[in-house]
Amino acid sequence: MSKRNSQQAKTAARERLRVERERQAKRDKAKKNAIVASSIVGVLAIAGVASYFVVQGNKPSYWEAAKNDALVAPKNTTGKNHTTVTIGKDSADKTISAFEDPRCPVCASFEQTVGSTVQKDLDDGKYKIQYIGATFLDTNLQGEGSKNALSALGAALNVSKDAFWQYKEAMYSKKWHPEETDDKFKDDAYLLKIANTIPALKSDKTFQKDVKDGTFDKWAIEMSKNFDNNKFGVQGTPSFVYNGKKITGSDGDNAPMTVAEWNTAVDKALKG
Repeated sequence: MSKRNSQQAKTAARERLRVERERQAKRDKAKKNAIVASSIVGVLAIAGVASYFVVQGNKPSYWEAAKNDALVAPKNTTGKNHTTVTIGKDSADKTISAFEDPRCPVCASFEQTVGSTVQKDLDDGKYKIQYIGATFLDTNLQGEGSKNALSALGAALNVSKDAFWQYKEAMYSKKWHPEETDDKFKDDAYLLKIANTIPALKSDKTFQKDVKDGTFDKWAIEMSKNFDNNKFGVQGTPSFVYNGKKITGSDGDNAPMTVAEWNTAVDKALKG
């Protein structure tokens, strides 16, 4: 083989090698670009999912959003935002403010023990009751039953004052009132089950629809502000105020929790 042919062969071999290296380099670059592109897509997808959850997480809760709803007030109310609810005979010239949270177990205990005495006093015209609904236990216990029950009470009030009062009594009864940590009142079906024990509410389709639709949810929020912003130093429930002063039992701090203590404390307050 001549030197020329040998040199040509080597040159050709080097050229083939160069071409193959360029092809391999192009393949490697393309592969790298594909990996980078996939990574970018993956990062964007993750970012998109993360953004979705951030947006979802930043969405206001149902009850937060309800604060911006138009106010629909039930009948049988007066005052600012129609949140004044007064129960009793018009002829009674004295009014006791009663602060209660639907989920409150002490309120339930008061109702079961002293409720019939309060009802008799109302029937006798001894005083009127201005009901002030609170919902602070929803915040303390991370729930929504107090607000939902208060809204349902608004639906009952829209039927009549008697229906409202009877429904409230039923909610606080031993049969229906749940443990403080059991947020049963958040369930409309449970609230309607209780309402079925009240003749005026049992077959009332408008009442049932108002409970399911949350017609008075905004009203419940506004009502609870009367507790949150009260000027009497009331921080818990049940609490009772007459003429700007708290009505307390023998301990001088908490609400009277027996019939005897209630009668003594109320008589003293009304004379006061």
